[in-house]
Amino acid sequence: MGRVRRTGETARNLCLVTKSLTVIRETPYSHCLPPPPPPPPPKGKKCQQYEILQQVLLKVKSIDLLKSKSGANRTEHHTHLYQSDNLIIRRGQSFEMWITLSRPFNPSSDELHLDLKTDSAVTGTHVIIPLVAKLEGDRWEAAVVKQEDKKIKLLVNSPATAVIGRYQLTVETNNQNGSASSTHDPANDIYILFNPWCQDDIVYMDSEDERQEYILNDTGRIYYGTKDQIGARTWNYGQFSDRILAACLFVMEKSGTSPSGWGDPVNVVRIISAMVNSPDDQGVLEGNWSGDYSNGTSPTVWSGSVEILEEYHKKNGTPVKYGQCWVFAGVVTTVLRCLGIPTRTVTNFSSAHDTDVSLTTDVYLDENLEPIENLNVDSIWNFHVWNDCWMARKDLPPGHGGWQAVDATPQETSQGTYCCGPASLAAVRYGQVYLKRDTAFVFAEVNSDKIYWQKNADGTFTQIYSEKKIVGISISTKAVGSNERSDITHLYKHPEGSNEERIAVETACSFGSKAKAYSSPTAQDVSLEVTLDGEGPKMGKDAELMITLKNSSSQQRSVSLHSQVSVMYYTGVHKATVRTDTTDIEVLPNEEKILEWALEYKDYKDKLIDQAALMLTVSGRVTETQQILATQFSFRLRTPDLIIKPLGKAVVGEKMSVEISFTNPLPQVLKAVIFHVEGLGLLTARMINYGDIGSHASVSLTEQFIPTLSGTRKLLVSLDCKQLTQVHGVSDITVEEKSNAPL
Repeated sequence: MGRVRRTGETARNLCLVTKSLTVIRETPYSHCLPPPPPPPPPKGKKCQQYEILQQVLLKVKSIDLLKSKSGANRTEHHTHLYQSDNLIIRRGQSFEMWITLSRPFNPSSDELHLDLKTDSAVTGTHVIIPLVAKLEGDRWEAAVVKQEDKKIKLLVNSPATAVIGRYQLTVETNNQNGSASSTHDPANDIYILFNPWCQDDIVYMDSEDERQEYILNDTGRIYYGTKDQIGARTWNYGQFSDRILAACLFVMEKSGTSPSGWGDPVNVVRIISAMVNSPDDQGVLEGNWSGDYSNGTSPTVWSGSVEILEEYHKKNGTPVKYGQCWVFAGVVTTVLRCLGIPTRTVTNFSSAHDTDVSLTTDVYLDENLEPIENLNVDSIWNFHVWNDCWMARKDLPPGHGGWQAVDATPQETSQGTYCCGPASLAAVRYGQVYLKRDTAFVFAEVNSDKIYWQKNADGTFTQIYSEKKIVGISISTKAVGSNERSDITHLYKHPEGSNEERIAVETACSFGSKAKAYSSPTAQDVSLEVTLDGEGPKMGKDAELMITLKNSSSQQRSVSLHSQVSVMYYTGVHKATVRTDTTDIEVLPNEEKILEWALEYKDYKDKLIDQAALMLTVSGRVTETQQILATQFSFRLRTPDLIIKPLGKAVVGEKMSVEISFTNPLPQVLKAVIFHVEGLGLLTARMINYGDIGSHASVSLTEQFIPTLSGTRKLLVSLDCKQLTQVHGVSDITVEEKSNAPL
C-alpha cells in the first residue's frame, strides 16, 4: 500500500477538517510501504527556481521535547523518577515542546500538526494533533504559546482517556508551496501513562499519601506464612528502573491485544493478570510448586521484579523460571505501578481455592468418613498473594469503584484464559458474585464456608457438617507511608459471624453450583424498597429517606434489618462509611410498614467530597422464612441555586449591571469563596475572589459589563469553595440593539 502525499489545496482542506474534528484514528500502518524518496533537484536553469521553492517550504529542523528529569514536563507529570531519557507523560495533562523550523512560522499561511503512532507489532493507534488558536482541554490539541524567530513553543493537551503506550512522533507542515514531514527519531518517542493525579482519569486517587505509596513507592512488603505466624519480606518493585517501562509495554504487546483497548484500565489489568503467568500465552513467569527448581530459579530466591522483567524482555518473551503466588503478585505491582495504575500487593491467609464455582470449599467423605481423594480438589492455602488496583468501574453499578482484586497466579481459567479480575471489593463484600469480573472466585477465596459431604449407598452425597470462620483471615497489605502491616479484611467482608456476613455468603452461594447447601427460604413474601420525597435532601440539612417493608403473607414477619450509608465519588468509587445501623422490625400480616430513616448533617459534614453522592445499603433477613432482603439506593444532597437579577436595560454597547445573591446553607463558614461569571455576547469569563461567607449568611454582589451581541443571552454564574461545590445559577438576559435614532 503506497502513501499519498498531501499537497496544495487538498492538503489545506484536510488540515481544516483535522482541526475541527481532532482526528484520532487507528490504522494498520505497520504493513505500509515507506513513502517514496523525494525527486532529485532539477539541473540547469530550473535549479534557481527550485532553491527558492525549497526556501519557501516550511520544514522541521529539530524537536526539543524538554524531557529532562528535572524539567517541568517530567516533574509536573510525576515521571521524574523513571530512569529513561525519553519524554514520559501522563494523560489528561498538558506538556511543552520546542520546534525549530527552516524559517519563521506564519500562522496565517502555514499549517502544522503533530503525528503520533504507537509502535506496536499489532494494529497501532494513530493520533493527529491539530494546531488550534486556543486550548479547550480534554482532547488532543496543541497551541503556539511562544515564538522566537524560527522557533515555536507548543503546549500540547492529551485527553484523560488517551491510549497508553509508546508513540512515535513526527511533525507535518503544509502551505501553498507544498507539505513536509520530519523524520522519525526514536529519541523523540513519547511514553504516555495513566494519571492518578487527573480527576478525569478513571484511575484518579485523591489522596497524595496514597499516590506516593501505590504509584511512586518502588519497594514494599509482602506477607506470607500462616494466620498465626505472619512473616514479611521486602520486595523491590523497581518500576522506575532503566528498561522496565519498555519491558512492561513489551508484555502488553506480547499479549496480542489491540492498543485501542489500552486506554481502559479494566482491560489493561486483565491483560497483565493473564500475561504475568505463562500457561496459555507464553507470559512472564512459569509457575512451579513441585519443589524441583533445578531448571531455573527457585521462587523463594527472587527479591524483586526487575531481574524477572529484564530477562523476559531480553529473551524476547521466553517465560522466566520459576514463580509462585508472591512472585506473580510482585511483578503485577511493578507493571501496573509503572503504567500508572495505583496497585498494592495483598496476602490472604487461609485462602480457599474453589474449583467448581460452588462458592464453597467442599470435602467429600465415603460411607466410613474417609476422604475421597479424587473428588477433593478444592483446597485452602496457608496464604495466597494477589493484588488490589484502584479505579472507577463505569461498567458496574454505582458504588463498585475503588479497590479491585486482580490475581495473576494461574489457578482457574476465566473466559478461557488463566487470569482473574478485576473484581470489585465492594461486590465481594456483599456477595454480589454475579458482577464481573471473576467476583465469584475472589469471594470464595476470602469468605467461603467449608462443607463436608458424605457419600450415600445410592451414590448421592449428603451434607453432614459445615465450618465457618476459617477462610479469609488477616487479609494484609503494607500500610501507607510505613512498613507496618495493615489489615484490610473489613474491605473484603463483614465481620465473621455477623448477620451481614451470613447474608453475603448465602447471597453468593445462591448463584453457585451448590445452592442447595444452604436452606432455601420457605417463602419470599416480604419486599423492601427505599424512596425519598420530592427533590431530595438539601446540603446542610438532615437527609430523610423512607424504607418500606411490605408483608404480603397472612402471618406476622420479623425482620432483622441492617443499613449502611457511604459517601461516593461521582464515578461510583466508595470514599468513606458514614454510619451503620441495625434494627429489628415486626411486620403484621398484609401490613406495609414505612420506616423513616434520617442522616443528620453532623454525620456527613466532614466526609463530603467534590460532587459527592451518598449510597444507602439496606439488607436483612426474615426470621420465620430465612428470606434475604437487600437493596442499594443512591442519592445526592442538593445545593442551593445562585439568584441572578439584571439591573436595568440590556443594550449592545451600553454598560449594565446584575445582582448575584446567595445564602450559605451550612452552619459553618465558607472559606475563600470564588465566583465564576461568563456569558456569550455579554462578558468574557472572569473569576471573582470574594472571600469568606459566614454560617447561614446571605450575600450579594454586583457585576458590571457591556453586552456585545443582541438577542436572548445566558449569563452563567458558579460558586466554589472547599466546603461547598456544584453551586450554579443562570439568567436569560434579552439584549436590545443600540438605537441609532437621532437625539
